[in-house]
Amino acid sequence: MIYFDNSSTTQPDESVLESFIAANMKYYANPASLHIYGRETEVLLKRSKEQMLSLVGNESGEVILTSGGTEANNLAIIGLAEAYRGRGNHIITTQIEHPSILNACRKLEESGFEVDYLPVDAQGRISLDELEKTVKKETILISIMHVNNEIGTIQPIRQCAEIIKNKSRAIFHADCVQSFGKLPVNMDSLQLDAITLSAHKVNGLKNSGALILKKGVTPVAINFGGGQENGLRSGTVSVPNAVAMAKAMRISSVQEEREDFREWRNLLIAVCRPYENIRVLSPDYGAPHILSLAFKSIKGEVAVNYFQEQGIIISTSSACSSKSKNAGHVIEAIGLENKFKNGVIRISFGNTNTKDQINEFIKVLKSFMDLIERGM
Repeated sequence: MIYFDNSSTTQPDESVLESFIAANMKYYANPASLHIYGRETEVLLKRSKEQMLSLVGNESGEVILTSGGTEANNLAIIGLAEAYRGRGNHIITTQIEHPSILNACRKLEESGFEVDYLPVDAQGRISLDELEKTVKKETILISIMHVNNEIGTIQPIRQCAEIIKNKSRAIFHADCVQSFGKLPVNMDSLQLDAITLSAHKVNGLKNSGALILKKGVTPVAINFGGGQENGLRSGTVSVPNAVAMAKAMRISSVQEEREDFREWRNLLIAVCRPYENIRVLSPDYGAPHILSLAFKSIKGEVAVNYFQEQGIIISTSSACSSKSKNAGHVIEAIGLENKFKNGVIRISFGNTNTKDQINEFIKVLKSFMDLIERGM
């Protein structure tokens, strides 16, 4: 099988697995323990976090290890909103965020916070003018996804930061789960106060994520226990997971701006352009590893099953919403025509893919389009 669902999850790198196993075998002690084994494990944990901070251009910041991107996003939204509530109660995000952001914001609305959800254009991009109009004195938190997980739109994070810093004291958070390892993610140059990362999107292990904070930016805890992770994420810290995540981040950071990914993506877009029964949803300037397409009057599941029968794995949208029978919130937000809404698929590249696999995908795509042209 050819695997083109890397935005959902990636195959763990062998060296990451080796690091995880080695750390489990030698550094199995609780890093909170006072004995020598505990201290040695704590040193390894500290070193892993320092590597993560260096890789995102935030050496003086703080890493809060989590069970993945969802928990990190929850801690960012709820924890930071509650921490800075004394400044105001206004939050800004976008209509196409991950559900872990959107549902956290809706939960905050129930407790009196005001949330504005910025609309996007047909390519999933927010308006900087709209952002500037929406930021106000009471704004305490703004969360804007760097790369959209469904269609690959890259938001203008640096320009957003300039507006935010000029008009408010709001904390600026970005979900960088889909951008790290594919685009440069430097918190200093992007002027970000907090970012979310997930290891299994960059050939690391599942159940490993992080909320990375600038120095002086501190959320309140949203879970309670023994006070690990500076009181912000209680529970025994998995040092092997931290070691493996740092290793995956080091490997993927070397591969930023993969030209082969962009070449493949552009090739597939060119193949699709002549067909009237297909729409390219991903913008031309989008992330190099994600391509979202929509077929006219065909369910995405039909396409997924057809490609699978031909030995190719793709997805309908994000894994979080792939089993929903309705068009996803991202598809609704970009205003896709009704006759294409149910026919969305996503192709996402990873380190295991090759040019030969792209050529095979093109053959299957053309055969599928011929079937559509003939009315299936």
